[in-house]
Amino acid sequence: MGKEHKASIDGDQWAQCVHERGWLWDVAAQAPSGQPVTLILAHGAGAPMDSAFMNDMAARLAGHGVSVLRFEFPYMVQRRSDGGKRPPNPAPKLLECWREVYAQVRRHVAGKLAIGGKSMGGRMASLLADELGADGLVCLGYPFYAVGKPEKPRVEHLAALKTPTLIVQGERDALGNRAAVEGYDVSQSIEVMWLVAGDHDLKPLKASGFTHEQHLEAAAVRVAEFLGAC
Repeated sequence: MGKEHKASIDGDQWAQCVHERGWLWDVAAQAPSGQPVTLILAHGAGAPMDSAFMNDMAARLAGHGVSVLRFEFPYMVQRRSDGGKRPPNPAPKLLECWREVYAQVRRHVAGKLAIGGKSMGGRMASLLADELGADGLVCLGYPFYAVGKPEKPRVEHLAALKTPTLIVQGERDALGNRAAVEGYDVSQSIEVMWLVAGDHDLKPLKASGFTHEQHLEAAAVRVAEFLGAC
């Protein structure tokens, strides 16, 4: 189903879908634009869907009118099951998971449907945004390059990206600082929101005069505004 999907949500069926798959669902009381807005938000490489960062951001976004659906990639599901440390699945497996989750959510949820995530989760979403026809893409701390390797950026696909995109990035992110990122060639469909002295978790240096709380709230407000306008 595409962007014109307007069917009403069947609450019981949706609740069952979320429960059976072990997803997390933060529902917004009211969308700022009057039209329901949902963001499927994927976790990063090292932390699960219910990490402190993910819990905080999902709650903030719901408070600003964006419903948030969280899921876990197969390797993280296995980690949760057996407690062992596992590396992320190969990219094809991560992308397959994204496709399956998007298809299920689109079947149940009305209105605008955006995708995105923290770090790796957002990067995987960016590889599929155009293919899926998502209404928007949100990346929180995009991993533009491996630590210490800004000369080897992971941005080739970003140059041709058509989906309206918001990247929220800390200026001193070790995986994409401002000086390096502003030299890359990316699509005009991409907006980058820079947070002063922020790291990969958007946490600023104390000397900046900003708090982590302020940065997280500013990010949530901008994401909600962005998705409401998509």
